[in-house]
Amino acid sequence: MENRQDTQPLRVGIAGLGTVGKTLAEALDAGIAGLELAAVSVRDAASASAWLAGLTTMPRIVSFDEMPLYADVVVECAPSYLLPQIAEPMLRAGKSFVPLSVGALLDHMELVDLAREHGGQIHVPTGALLGLDAVTAAAQSTIYSARMVTRKPVTGLLGAPFLEENGIRIEDIKAPLRIFSGTPREAAKGFPANLNVAVALSLAGIGPDDTELEIWADPALTRNTHTITVDADSARFTMTIENIPSSNPKTGLITAFSVLALLEKMRAPLRVGT
Repeated sequence: MENRQDTQPLRVGIAGLGTVGKTLAEALDAGIAGLELAAVSVRDAASASAWLAGLTTMPRIVSFDEMPLYADVVVECAPSYLLPQIAEPMLRAGKSFVPLSVGALLDHMELVDLAREHGGQIHVPTGALLGLDAVTAAAQSTIYSARMVTRKPVTGLLGAPFLEENGIRIEDIKAPLRIFSGTPREAAKGFPANLNVAVALSLAGIGPDDTELEIWADPALTRNTHTITVDADSARFTMTIENIPSSNPKTGLITAFSVLALLEKMRAPLRVGT
């Protein structure tokens, strides 16, 4: 007898229809082998209905609690404070959860225990980063140090809580300015919309308290730039990526594509990469 998981499309749910959520919805609606857009959860159902009506096949609009009835995996594209409300029903049902607000996961690591208890899975996408395969491979042995330097256009950092709490003004800077030096755990609280990539790096490697992080505001930049340097007993490597911002300057275009690649891999007969 054929297993439904192997023969039926993976039913995808999207929680939140911001820039990334809409990009995912449009791509899934256009058709990706093995995947179907089954449901969305949003705060404003009326507005979402009007937008979703433009798709070829309109998905259900459901609550977070109803999502496990219609989806095998849900992608969180919502404000970070909603992460546990989106994740818990799926993980309790033994299903899969893909967080984009990875920084918020550090405050809710009990979700990992919930997934373990019920047979669910949390899939952290590579997002706007690169080289996580190399980092996870190096972490199988010993990583001596992992460091990330992020440089962003000023518009991509405006409104960050860390800047407001410390009275740091960057609107009129004329030269690159280092605005943060610390750990991904600290950055996740001070830059919740910006540094999910640093948290993903730390989870792949030596953890959110031992990974080093610098954040720079650079008025000359038009792209979000991340440089990773890892020193391990198996390899030493440095990698840099320059991401083109989406319509939301805090989010790179490649983030949505990274999630699509992850979803495709869940059903693909050939999977490339660790």
